[in-house]
Amino acid sequence: QVQLVESGGGLVQPGGSLRLSCTASGYILDSNAIMWFRQAPGKEREGVACFSSWDESTQYKDPFRGRFTMSRDKAKNTMYLELKNLRPDDTAVYYCATDLVPLCNWEPEDIGSWGQGTQVTVSS
Repeated sequence: QVQLVESGGGLVQPGGSLRLSCTASGYILDSNAIMWFRQAPGKEREGVACFSSWDESTQYKDPFRGRFTMSRDKAKNTMYLELKNLRPDDTAVYYCATDLVPLCNWEPEDIGSWGQGTQVTVSS
């Protein structure tokens, strides 16, 4: 059974930073892509970043490139998403997910395994 557990969310002031973690069960990270999505109140879930185990590349959706950084610690079975220069419109629940394949999948309705999410609130 796939288990993904996010942590690291919280309340941060505009311009601040957070590092989110996604810890996976077993050896999921070794051979599967891991995606980060977010969902703001009243909005659809949107893709943020993805690590592809196919070519060990990291991909970002355009709005987040340069501000958000995804990284991996294989020894800890953990993926990270570092959020910098946060803005109020970054307020959302952030999820990690996997479709148990090596390639990135940006269609949330097609993805089978999700963490419970971690809330990020950007406010002064």
